[in-house]
Parts: sequence; C-alpha cells; structure tokens
Amino acid sequence: MRCARLVTGAVAALALLLGGCSATDGRGANGADGADGVVRLRFQSLAWQPESVDANRELVREWNAAHPRVQVDYVQGSWDSVHDQLLTSFEGGEAPDLIHDASDDLADFAYGGYLADLRGLLPARLRADIPERSWRSTTFGKGVYGVPFLQEPRMIMANRTLLREAGVRVPTAGHPWSWAEFRQVAKDLTATMGEGRYAVAWPLREPVSVSLNLGLSAGGRLFHRDADGRAVVRFEEGDAVVPGTIRAMVDTDRTASRATLGSGGSDTLPGFFGGKYAMVPLGFSYRQQIVRQAPKGFDWTVLPAPAGAGGLTQGVSPQTLSIAEDSPHKKEAARFLDFFLQPRNTVRLARGDWMLPTSATALADPALHTPAYGWATGAAVARYLSPAPAQSVRGYPEWKDKVATPAFQEYYSGAIDTDELRARLVEDGNRVLARYQRRRG
Repeated sequence: MRCARLVTGAVAALALLLGGCSATDGRGANGADGADGVVRLRFQSLAWQPESVDANRELVREWNAAHPRVQVDYVQGSWDSVHDQLLTSFEGGEAPDLIHDASDDLADFAYGGYLADLRGLLPARLRADIPERSWRSTTFGKGVYGVPFLQEPRMIMANRTLLREAGVRVPTAGHPWSWAEFRQVAKDLTATMGEGRYAVAWPLREPVSVSLNLGLSAGGRLFHRDADGRAVVRFEEGDAVVPGTIRAMVDTDRTASRATLGSGGSDTLPGFFGGKYAMVPLGFSYRQQIVRQAPKGFDWTVLPAPAGAGGLTQGVSPQTLSIAEDSPHKKEAARFLDFFLQPRNTVRLARGDWMLPTSATALADPALHTPAYGWATGAAVARYLSPAPAQSVRGYPEWKDKVATPAFQEYYSGAIDTDELRARLVEDGNRVLARYQRRRG
C-alpha cells in the first residue's frame, strides 16, 4: 500500500546515500567489488508494514547465509519519495542493483534506459508462474522491466452488524452487487442508520486511481491507442458510471459523506469503527490496520467491489522488482529475484503486506484462502485483476497531477458537471500526452 508509510522520505534518502557510499558495503561508487571478490548487491525495499519489513529482511538473511559469494545489502526506501529519489540516483550513477517500486512508476524509467530488460535474465519458472496479464503491467515497448509480484484490489470494508440490521443482500465474488444495486443498498442502509451517519465513506484524496481502476468494472478505459499506436484519452459511456455513481451518492442520495472526499483511507477508519460509516472502499491491505485498530467486538467483513459491464474487473498497479541497467551484476541480481520470489517466499511477502501475490502457485496456497480477515474473498477476486488503464502511457504522471486530479476533485465536490469533466480530461489531457508522443510513447 502506497498511501501509508512508516519511513519518511528524508530518512529513506539518507539510507540510500549511506547504502551507496559506505566503505563497508565492499563496493566503490563505480559498482566494482571489493578485494575479497564477493559480489555485493544493493536491494532497495519499500516494505513498510512491520510484518513486511521482517519478511523482506529475513529473506535477505536467508539468501546471504546460503550464498557467501553473492551478498545482498538491504536498503530501506520510502513510497513517499521513491520516484524522485530513484531519478536522482539513476542520473548520479548510484542506483541500487535491485529496485522495489510499482508498475505505474516504471514507464519513464524503462523508456529512459534506466532499467534492465529482464527477458533474457529471468528463469522460465518465474515467467510461467505469473499470468501474462500481470506481465503486461511491466512491459514497455518490447521489453520487460520489472517482475510484478504483489497486487492490491480495492475492496469494500463493511460493518457486518449494520448490514444485518438493514436486511440488505450481502454480495460475494460469485454474486456481486451491480453499481445500481450498490447505490440502492446505500439508500437502504442510510435509512436505518440515523442522522449524521452514512452508508459509505469514499476516501478520495487520490481520486484518479479510484476512478480509473474501478471504472474497468463498468466497461470504462479512458486511455486508448489510435491507428498509429499513440495514447489518446476518450471519455466514453463506461467511464462515466463510477464517477457518476459516487457523485450521485454524495449530492443526490446523501448516502455518502461529503466530508471524506479529501481524506485518505486511514482517516475514515475512526468513523467506520464508530458506526458513522457502514462501508468504506479501501485497498485490500487496509485490513491490517482494521485488525490492529478496531475496538474489541467490532464485527466487520470484506466484500467485493461492485460489478458492471466489465464484471468484477478492476485495474491494479502491482508492486514490482526491477534490476538497474547500470548494475554490473545483472545475472546475480536475477538469481536473487528467483530466490526471493519462490512461491513459498511470495506467500510470506503477501501475508506480510496483507496483499495478494501475482504468482499462480503462491495464490493457490491455503493460507490465502481462509475466511479470516477476508483472505478468501480477495483471492476470489484476484483472477479479475488487470493492469491499470494508464500503465504504459508516457506522460501519465503529468496528466494525473495537472489535469485529472483537479478535474475529478472539482467534479466530486459538485463544482463542475460531467460535460466539463469530460472536456478537461480529454482536451487538456490529450494536449499533455501529445508532448510525450513526440518523444515516442
């Protein structure tokens, strides 16, 4: 999960500098090995949850104990600052050999020549065990620039007691709510909850990923390729379903809280625990916070997101592991990735991060199919997960920051209507993307 972090950007940057410059890592600034002949690889991890950090560090220790001639140094990074920090380290020739990131952050690094093409480095076992749809999230042009290993669908965290009292149908992955039914369920719930309480809290501090990724379930896509292969934005009927439903719940039905629109996911949890909100759409890993923070006796469950013309499909940007193009030890780095992502190890990483593995073998592990904490519901949804629509679009970060985020924020707040939202996303958005197409996107 990228919205909550334990390590500040400043600490992460300092850790990287120390990791890159320390005389004790046995390697100079040019990546040469020390006099002992031991190959030393720097692995920058963005793990932040305690269980995840422990799992990452334990796997590094296990590798080092079994491979005395190829040692891995663990470097703690931070989701808060990873893009700028990596760009600086790439340009300065100080990038870590092994890089933990997310697929939606890789495009510019891949096209810029900073990441190694993994096609000739990865073992057949690893390639075959991860579905092709996941590999598409790290494929740019003809190359593959990261191993997608963990993914996080957006699920509905629900107060089971309030659902029971309202008498609404509880959805399953086999029989989910439609978006229209979800809206009606929210009306039924709100009617039973009392003044000042809402069926849903939508935390939309980062509205773009929510709107685009859930939009796939309604047949939306937003990003398309023209006859020349260039990325273009088109706002079609399916793209309007999810944003329109959210806005109607806030403005028309009054079943969703306006106060949470600028909130992050963690900000909604106190109200969820206190019964102010019956349901909160959140990333799957938020279950860890709920388990740790919920008051004793709080009865909650995990439900699939609503389905539409696209079924339960939703976009995800998997966490990834890449190898720096400048690394002098790509083969050794690939051997470490093969070890690190053995199915049994991937299960450890998934449980530590409260996320789902992309590995088919790991996903089949019984530990990820227990009803406890919604693991089974998440595993059932996993086969519907698809690369986020903007995954390979150059210029997406600028489009997101300068065009889409303010447009969606104004739309959800009621400041602009659907026609204005469409115009800004398409007209302003295509002007941004056009600049990148000329650079080749």
